Amino acid sequence: MECRIELPLTREKAAPLKAGDQVYLSGIIYTARDAAHQRLIALLDRREPLPFPLEDSLIYYVGPTPAAPGMLIGSAGPTTSYRMDAYAPRLLGLGLRGMIGKGKRSQEVVDAMQKAGAVYFGAIGGAGALLSECITEAEVIAFEDLGTEAIRRLRVKDFPVVVIIDSGGNNLYEQGRCSYLESLCDTQSVAAGHPQWRAPPR
Repeated sequence: MECRIELPLTREKAAPLKAGDQVYLSGIIYTARDAAHQRLIALLDRREPLPFPLEDSLIYYVGPTPAAPGMLIGSAGPTTSYRMDAYAPRLLGLGLRGMIGKGKRSQEVVDAMQKAGAVYFGAIGGAGALLSECITEAEVIAFEDLGTEAIRRLRVKDFPVVVIIDSGGNNLYEQGRCSYLESLCDTQSVAAGHPQWRAPPR
């Protein structure tokens, strides 16, 4: 399914999304990578306010390159998400509704997502320059000393992502692997002159 979502990403907007859906996001998202996540958790430990509201927010795991002269922002491709797995469950428990990155997530993160009604989106790795064209505003709002890893408030328009893990815990990576294995068994059975085999229903 293909759909467009105006942010913030409420639980009601997240609920219908399914693994594999193509989504175009418009509105405000926040950037944060490893170092920024460490500082966010430190703020929570000290019971100090965060630089942006977590409730119904979406964090993009990205450290954009410096902007060229006349450009709003540099290349803005996703970073590997597992680096944030140690921090994500706590943020999800406080209302974070979505994350954008690339690669697998831990089972602890998936469990926290299901409790929070949250979604993990995948952005296209290696297409940072194209993704940056969907960013219409960019402002550093915290941890400026981290340079490219500072937290930024981005306004995006039709930012393309795919639902990798939905709020029900369905995982596109796992579904894709199962589909491939089933098709492989079908092909091998036909080649060997045997009836097609399919995995039993779950």
